[in-house]
Amino acid sequence: MTPEQVVSLMGLAVNTIIAMVSVLVIPGLVVGLIVSVFQAATQIQEQTLSFLPKLIVTLLMVTFAGHWLLAQVKALFDYIFLNIPGLIG
Repeated sequence: MTPEQVVSLMGLAVNTIIAMVSVLVIPGLVVGLIVSVFQAATQIQEQTLSFLPKLIVTLLMVTFAGHWLLAQVKALFDYIFLNIPGLIG
């Protein structure tokens, strides 16, 4: 396995991870920002008010994007396993 193959494979894996994580994290970040602005405007400092909406949005994103997330993982593993003979020799 050459260094170029390692770099290519690691780059593909990192890009896949970033795409998958951003689908889950960015909506929670946006909801957290909106809730924080609402809390600052109304001076409500309830901790669960900031946590619960982010949790719900993240769970909804896992529910709605779960099929796509699993398809991305499957595509990465298929690529890796199909290219094992070329990586070894």
